[in-house]
Amino acid sequence: MANYENIRLEKGLYTTGKSFTQTLEELDPSENYKGTSLEGLDAYQRQLKRFGIRVAGRGSDTVEKFFKTSDSAALFPEYVSRAVWQGITENDILPKIVATVTEVDSYDYRTIASVPSESDLELKVTEEGGEIPETAVKTSENLVKLKKRGRMLVASYEAIRFQRLDLFTVTLRQIGAYIAKTQLKDAIDALVNGDGEDNANDNAITSVPTAQSGVLEYSDMVNFWNSFDPYNLNTIIASPAMAAKLLNMSTFRDSAAGLDFHATGRLITPFGAELLKSSAVSSNSIIGLDRTCALEQVQAGGVITEFDKLIDRQLERAAITSICGFAKIYNGASKALTA
Repeated sequence: MANYENIRLEKGLYTTGKSFTQTLEELDPSENYKGTSLEGLDAYQRQLKRFGIRVAGRGSDTVEKFFKTSDSAALFPEYVSRAVWQGITENDILPKIVATVTEVDSYDYRTIASVPSESDLELKVTEEGGEIPETAVKTSENLVKLKKRGRMLVASYEAIRFQRLDLFTVTLRQIGAYIAKTQLKDAIDALVNGDGEDNANDNAITSVPTAQSGVLEYSDMVNFWNSFDPYNLNTIIASPAMAAKLLNMSTFRDSAAGLDFHATGRLITPFGAELLKSSAVSSNSIIGLDRTCALEQVQAGGVITEFDKLIDRQLERAAITSICGFAKIYNGASKALTA
């Protein structure tokens, strides 16, 4: 008999300091199933198969199917976490603006900082026996503020026990979408106001005004792009109002740009940067950044659910949360254009 059918599932698998799936993988490695009909499934998906639980597609089971046995009930919190995580990834633009993601196991985190001068950014010729220019890297003086974002799942077991999992997943994905939206707001706040415990440090964003107040011209965008040297302006985050102004520029209305936008929905910018839209940006601003070196995302685990309540069918007040914060890497790698 395959090993996955003999694993004892219990609450303790959620308290190992690792994710539920990671713990299952240690007990039942996926590499043992190469060349079998179960190849391509992870340890959690094999447990769903073990208990015959279908969570998606036509003929998906009801929520009640998870609670047929005490073992299968232990799978329910992971189902909730995965559905919420799916909602986060489907609505998340953070991967398009974050240079790196750091996993931590506490609320206290200090990033590293390097603040080069203009001369430090140049690789000058070093004469024989001469001193090689230095790049100083040190620990930041300010703690990165991690914030817990989430939603409380309020529903009685009796209310949802007969609901199809496919439909229930839609609700959970929406919770993930809310979390993604608030985390993006936190990321933009760190870019604009500076990171750190109280945002009182001096790495607030540099603002570049347009030539004429309240008016956005193509020449303003060119000057904005040119101000990034030696960084590359490859990502733009604009408020809906500013995004509309950008799209109304004649540069965006030429035949090639118009055809690509109407066919794929992919926005074209005059200098090849990716244009993202977010209401978290000030209505008269555009944030530009070099996504390869502007922002660090710090998170303490993934989606966290109150597994004990979910396993015990106490859904009346079950919290679903994610802990995350942001730190600027190179301050000059992000700037704001203000009209």
